Amino acid sequence: KKKKKVVYSATGRIKYRAIEMLEDEYSVTSLCWVAGVSRSAYYKWKKRKGSTSQREEENRKIEELIIEINEKYNGTYGVRRLCSYINNNTEFKVNHKRIYRIMRELGVKSIIRNQSYKGKSWVGKVVDNILNRDFNSGSPLEKLCMDITEIKMYNFTVYMNAVKDIFNDEIIAYDLGLTDGFELVVKTLDKIFEFPLKEKCILHTDQGFQYTGEKYCDMLRERGIIQSMSRRGNCWDNVPIEIFFGHFKAELIYLLDRGMTYENLAQKIKEYIHFYNNERIQLKLDGMSPVKYKEKYMNSKKI
Repeated sequence: KKKKKVVYSATGRIKYRAIEMLEDEYSVTSLCWVAGVSRSAYYKWKKRKGSTSQREEENRKIEELIIEINEKYNGTYGVRRLCSYINNNTEFKVNHKRIYRIMRELGVKSIIRNQSYKGKSWVGKVVDNILNRDFNSGSPLEKLCMDITEIKMYNFTVYMNAVKDIFNDEIIAYDLGLTDGFELVVKTLDKIFEFPLKEKCILHTDQGFQYTGEKYCDMLRERGIIQSMSRRGNCWDNVPIEIFFGHFKAELIYLLDRGMTYENLAQKIKEYIHFYNNERIQLKLDGMSPVKYKEKYMNSKKI
């Protein structure tokens, strides 16, 4: 079915290559009719196929990489991320326009997500927005963002509390629970406290009831962590973690079977977090994954 789909959606030389792949199973006449090309044009292409230019060889390599990455990562790499990956893994350089054209010829599309943000506010102890949308950090564990998101399955709902290091966008801690109470946040905080946090590290959240309670504030104060909160109903003040949740749901949750068990879901999330931290390249990190970017920074400090 995949091979047939290429014949319907591709154009130009991609159609000819698809016909060549299928001509042992179907007649060339039928394949040419489905692809909308003439038999004579196909045989002319096949005759001159042996003498390809350097650019055609490059395009063939690009096509192979696009198909490979699209299948490996379930279509989560868009044009610019594919462009960055190919430039880092080939001896030639390409721009995003060339990648887009080849993707269109192959009929390859990345996942498109619609961003929507919801502000939350609760009665409790609210502190100032110390972070103040300064999403730049000079070193790891200096500025952290935390939030909770809801994951609805058919038979249950899971809540995920996650913490992102603004320095390299790494998810340094997360926890899952069937309720979104303070107990979920405590489990995550216990993990954070094990890290060698920078002096006067900032931990930024929204005004969710889990983060405005007296116990939460006391736990941060005792460890010298500076508490920061978004303004009421303003999701943009905590956009780094909101962006992560957007990718997380588009690239994993929305693709899952909603009838799976809690244990299977937890394993899938664990695998995605590992992928996000160790494999998923980010353009703002010079085409590196969060962990690779941090490793490069740490190595530069040793020199």
